[in-house]
Amino acid sequence: MATPPKSTPAYGEASIRVLKGLEPVKQRPGMYTRTDNPLHIVQEVIDNAADEALAGHGKRIALTLHVDGSVSIDDDGRGIPVGLHPEEQVPVIEIVFTRLHAGGKFDKGSGGAYSFSGGLHGVGVSVTNALSTRLLVQVHRDKQVATLVFSGGDVIEPLQIRPLASGERRSGTSVRVWPDAKYFESAELPRQELIHLLRSKAVLMPGVSVTLTTEKTGETLTWLYQGGLGDYLRQNLTGDALIPPFEGEQYAGAGETENFAEGEGAAWSVAFCEDGANLRESYVNLIPTVAGGTHEAGLKDGLFQAVKGFVELHALCPKGVKLMPDDVFGRASFVLSAKVLDPQFQGQTKERLNSRDALRLVTAFVRPAFELWLNQHVDHGKKLAELVIRQAQARQRAGQKVEKRKGSGVAVLPGKLTDCESRDLAFNEVFLVEGDSAGGSAKMGRDKETQAVLPLRGKVLNSWEVERDRLFANTEIHDIAVAIGVDPHGPDDQPDLSGLRYGKVCILSDADVDGSHIQVLLLTLFFRHFPKLIETGHIYVAKPPLFRVDAPARGRKPAVKLYALDEGELQATLDKLRKEGAREGSWTISRFKGLGEMNAEQLWETTLNPDTRRLLRVDWGTVAFADTVEAMDKLMGKGEAAARRALMELHGDSVEVDI
Repeated sequence: MATPPKSTPAYGEASIRVLKGLEPVKQRPGMYTRTDNPLHIVQEVIDNAADEALAGHGKRIALTLHVDGSVSIDDDGRGIPVGLHPEEQVPVIEIVFTRLHAGGKFDKGSGGAYSFSGGLHGVGVSVTNALSTRLLVQVHRDKQVATLVFSGGDVIEPLQIRPLASGERRSGTSVRVWPDAKYFESAELPRQELIHLLRSKAVLMPGVSVTLTTEKTGETLTWLYQGGLGDYLRQNLTGDALIPPFEGEQYAGAGETENFAEGEGAAWSVAFCEDGANLRESYVNLIPTVAGGTHEAGLKDGLFQAVKGFVELHALCPKGVKLMPDDVFGRASFVLSAKVLDPQFQGQTKERLNSRDALRLVTAFVRPAFELWLNQHVDHGKKLAELVIRQAQARQRAGQKVEKRKGSGVAVLPGKLTDCESRDLAFNEVFLVEGDSAGGSAKMGRDKETQAVLPLRGKVLNSWEVERDRLFANTEIHDIAVAIGVDPHGPDDQPDLSGLRYGKVCILSDADVDGSHIQVLLLTLFFRHFPKLIETGHIYVAKPPLFRVDAPARGRKPAVKLYALDEGELQATLDKLRKEGAREGSWTISRFKGLGEMNAEQLWETTLNPDTRRLLRVDWGTVAFADTVEAMDKLMGKGEAAARRALMELHGDSVEVDI
């Protein structure tokens, strides 16, 4: 007798669940913070205290590690407002700690409480609250002391206000946090990372005292820097500086420039060493950007252009030597602190700056200042030029060695490949582009020196179950393999990578469903038949924008074209236009149907330019290789339709669809 099929739960209106309050944070903490340890949720509170000091309202930040595992952060700023919100009719302090996207840092225009701050989205301390078993906040403000206690994001002791006692400080905020260990792999704060974070705050805010007290040992560390970035860099260099550090700072003044907001700019200290490890630290509005971003790209471009100009002016470059940005930047140590009015970060943890304007901002201030410095100190400039030229010559020799290892029997390159001029793996890139029309734009918009383009016709073969010796029967796969210069291989093979022709193999497809399908087919090809290229970090996915916004002229600001990767960035772009005074609806929004709709200039600016593009490296991740193979079998196997259906039935309600 056949077993009756299991009944499936009914799918109806009641099946749709709406997460309220701080539930989204508890359900998916990894979307909002680091989950390896609680450092980032503590940092959110530290950043708020630093923002008060950055705004000129505080001179002290004190952090205490308590014996019970809790952490206290105390500042002498203005104190969080405790009165009723005019619209919500709830104490403002309660809103700050319990509502996502609520804060005092959205109003970036004149008159805002924080013109320059690291806080952007209003989710910082509310995430801290959601992921803590207990959080106590005490505010000294307006001759009163207000106390509020939370647990798991909920108020457990309502707001209590008492008069300020004699001898108590007049203003400031104290927050004590008990992180909830169930949300983190380790409940311990990484001490060295915490010390580095606190010390960097002191470095970036000369005159502000930062302390760390450990109750268990009674130890107290204090940082107070009056010399700023230069002193910090000199104290932490591991090698001898070739020339004195180049230091400076510049900020846009009122009416000085049409390109940047008043107060935007950067401070920097740069040293060049022939040996030793490089020290590289960058910050945006006091937030450490450990993964760098466009402000670092601006520093790199500014230094390179200045050195290149100096070398050309004094005719120092030998014949046949061509300088590249990494020849200058390769031996540079720096501390960079940028102030950006409305920074756009990658992810809530703010580890990388994505704002395209920051590149122009830093370059515009660093390049002329460094050019002037080099020409005022010609002897130092010539020493630096000698170092840079040696770096370029070593790079070119290394490139020639790679070229000589190639045999004479190399297959003929595919005719539709538009190759680059350089043979240096450190810079060479090939873009596997969907369609001939997009390939044409890419060929015209690329950097001919380092970027190659291989157009693909139609969708690539699903190669998951194709035998390796039959791969070359497919023209597209044959052309990809020959262009890259590496033969197909398995995960346990040791392929010869000496023939590799490009340091980056970039998949570039439309930002639609068909483009995603092509992307998956190419990733399947590389995972199945070129796994060593993934393992060694050579495979990348380019992220072209989905929207273009044409904004009209606004006062002294000229008309501009802006690009957005997705719906979220589109809304952020429109919000920024509104803040800049653009009339509602005065802009035009275009949705790209494909890469072929972009002209060469647009494709370069949004997708090909190394300083402004979004390029994601393909990596193994933390999932076991065997588990990945099993998942790919389900997704790509020709006889796995039933398994795919079961997978969709199991996880279909997790899919988010933009309508």
